[in-house]
Amino acid sequence: MEPRIERTLISEVQIKQRVRELADDISRDYKGKIPTLVSILKGGIIFLTDLMRDLTVLHEIDFMSVSSYDSGMETTGVVRILADLSRNIEGKDVIIVEDIVDSGLTLDYIRHILLARHPRSLKICTLLDKKARRLVEVPIDYIGFEIPNEFVIGYGLDYQEKYRNLPYVAIMVPNE
Repeated sequence: MEPRIERTLISEVQIKQRVRELADDISRDYKGKIPTLVSILKGGIIFLTDLMRDLTVLHEIDFMSVSSYDSGMETTGVVRILADLSRNIEGKDVIIVEDIVDSGLTLDYIRHILLARHPRSLKICTLLDKKARRLVEVPIDYIGFEIPNEFVIGYGLDYQEKYRNLPYVAIMVPNE
């Protein structure tokens, strides 16, 4: 039996508008530069795709796959790199594109790994910021939406690899 969707938290229209605004901000900040957008897979891929379509600056993309969840709704606290970047970022302007910042543990880990590779700059862009769950503070430069401490799915976010395809972000309630 699948968990149920309680309600839509952020509509498809709201997401499209905010992604466009974030792309405008990034395009303005990186005018004359070619940033490398690093998507954290799997959840960040939809956000990355929509974001890059709205950018007006040239850019490159790369991917990392990390995991701090097993199959449940709570982080394990242990970050594992499943796939690393395919190219060198030394001397490049890098933007980590993340679907959600929750505890901050995973993003802090990724941030330190990437900083050790000596990029010219490193910024973070997240669609969703769940500050109420933050255990480690990380500097977030571009924030789509601040959300409450609820388990969310859709627009790339999943529950047991399902629901990523929803064009909106919804609150999910586990079965009891």
